[in-house]
Amino acid sequence: MSRMFRTGLVLLGLLSVGDLAGPLLTDGEHPPMSIALIGSALGLVSLVLVVFAWRGARRAVVPLIVLRVLSALSAVPAFFAGDVPAAAVAAAGIIVVLTVAGIALLLVPSKELAGVR
Repeated sequence: MSRMFRTGLVLLGLLSVGDLAGPLLTDGEHPPMSIALIGSALGLVSLVLVVFAWRGARRAVVPLIVLRVLSALSAVPAFFAGDVPAAAVAAAGIIVVLTVAGIALLLVPSKELAGVR
């Protein structure tokens, strides 16, 4: 497992833990409790997939990426709703950027897979 792959897993794992805290951090409106609960479920499953991927189960990577994209997409409405506090919009932006970075780190081909030594 390459260093970049591990870094991507750690980043996506931290985002997953953040999703788990969503229902505790919401005021019920930003994000709505239903979105926070969905995000929490996505975070829990993502965290399990991070552990599997860390242990070498490469088949866990694609579902992990899909779940993290879905989680990031759940933050996108914050950019378009009119009554969302600036802090929530900033947090949504950070979540989207970190998700893209974590996924990119997972998808960078490692030297051991490419046969380069």
